[in-house]
Amino acid sequence: MILTKLFNDFFNSERASGIILIGCTIFSLVATNLFPGYFEIWHFSFAGHSVTHWVNDGLMAIFFLLIGLELEREVYIGELSSVKNALLPAIAALGGMLLPASIYYFINRNGGDTRGVGIPMATDIAFALGALSLLGKRVPPSLKVFLTALAVIDDLGAILVIAIFYTSTLSWVNLGIAAGIFLILFVLNRLKIYTLWPYLIGGIIMWYFMLHSGVHATITGVLLAFVIPFGNGGEASISYKLQQFLHKPVAFIILPVFALANTSIPIEGDFFLAFGSTISIGIMAGLLIGKPLGIFVFSYATVKLKLSSLSSDIAWKHILGAGILGGIGFTMSIFISILAFDNETLIDQAKMSIMLISTVSGALGFIYLRSVLKGEATET
Repeated sequence: MILTKLFNDFFNSERASGIILIGCTIFSLVATNLFPGYFEIWHFSFAGHSVTHWVNDGLMAIFFLLIGLELEREVYIGELSSVKNALLPAIAALGGMLLPASIYYFINRNGGDTRGVGIPMATDIAFALGALSLLGKRVPPSLKVFLTALAVIDDLGAILVIAIFYTSTLSWVNLGIAAGIFLILFVLNRLKIYTLWPYLIGGIIMWYFMLHSGVHATITGVLLAFVIPFGNGGEASISYKLQQFLHKPVAFIILPVFALANTSIPIEGDFFLAFGSTISIGIMAGLLIGKPLGIFVFSYATVKLKLSSLSSDIAWKHILGAGILGGIGFTMSIFISILAFDNETLIDQAKMSIMLISTVSGALGFIYLRSVLKGEATET
């Protein structure tokens, strides 16, 4: 399998981003607990919202725009363009969402907080691909594509969960205006208007009204991605140019800033006792056990039912490794935890649980795949 330049650019930027995110997380945790002023920076309020709120609702919309563009490319000309090829990562992603959510719900159904059921459903693209890329040329190209497609579909699932289950009281007027702007941009797409600026201006206006509609504003990024003309997907298309342009700002600015803002967590003396709460146990069990089990079992069933097939260069041992890496929640899981809980203590507990178990999943996935890929070398 020959991987396209744009795919390799995306893969490489996610690898580097994963490494930077680790550094930002460590720095933010240390700075918060050594320098109280650092915590206040992210909670400084302007225009009615904290800096962290603007990061989560504003900058992350650009992250979702990139995810939407990547998903669009996969649907039109990539791994998801063929129904048979798309079914394997799609059903695997479904299993990787349903089983972790079920585990969390089972643990929290009696007296726990079930609002966090969406937290262990998400896979962090940057960290998962970052861990995989550290294995170098031994990684089969099809495994890179499988994990990328799975993570992108997983993020789409997380976006749907956010839109459906983590939406506050709706303002139908604002939502209607946002929908009207989306319709206008769709018409521009159908009229083959291939200039980028009308879409970006329309996207900013749509974001504003979505922000005030009750639906999370980051959904705008995905909606905008699908009305930006794709054309033939070549290097001359505005979709290609925008996706290529966004790789580095998202990987090296937006996601690191998100990590800095959302891992600014004060650690008190009895803080670690919270790891014994049903919320923490549900998140950790969902990501560490539910993710790999759901991904592997649903993948296996898909192939055995002849709905899809494994590529010739990967085996079930590779799928299991990808499933373990799927347990790296971080960005999307932290994002959902912010929406799920109103109590700052619960949010911080969830964040710490996500960071701990994502580290464990990443380490286990890397060690496992290194052992099964030992001696293998593949050209990409």
